[in-house]
Amino acid sequence: MSIEKMRINVAQLLKEPTGASRHYRIEEYVGKDDIISIAGDVVLIRAKNGIIVRSEMIALMNVVCSRCLKPVNYEVSFDFEEEALPYLPEGPASAVQYDNLTIDENHILDLSEAVRQYTWLTLPAKPLCRSDCAGICPTCGRDLNQEPCQCLSNTKDPRWSKLPR
Repeated sequence: MSIEKMRINVAQLLKEPTGASRHYRIEEYVGKDDIISIAGDVVLIRAKNGIIVRSEMIALMNVVCSRCLKPVNYEVSFDFEEEALPYLPEGPASAVQYDNLTIDENHILDLSEAVRQYTWLTLPAKPLCRSDCAGICPTCGRDLNQEPCQCLSNTKDPRWSKLPR
């Protein structure tokens, strides 16, 4: 997911004194990795060794409801604060640069991977199309949101018959 508006040239900010800041608004259609769109605010603050990135984002995702198994657009919101360090071509510091946020040799800060990871981390383990989703019948597979099924709800699994009640 390489999006132009999530790639910010920070060359000028790196020349400024500690505490200098820039504000950006990101509104981007993604259409990849089940992420439909991203919108939010980013503040970049010059720090001693790099740039502090503060962000508040809302992502719209295409996921599957964990009860009825229908596709649904799901909105997640998250914020993060991380430090981005400039690229160092050689030396011991370059071996340590494994973070999501690095500033490349052209002074470009790419936020796309960090945003992608925070989006997926914020998504609930079992997203629902709505809070009262009835799901599907485990016997006949009918969508219980549309109509009730005629299956017997008291059907007992014979594998559990030996257990005491």
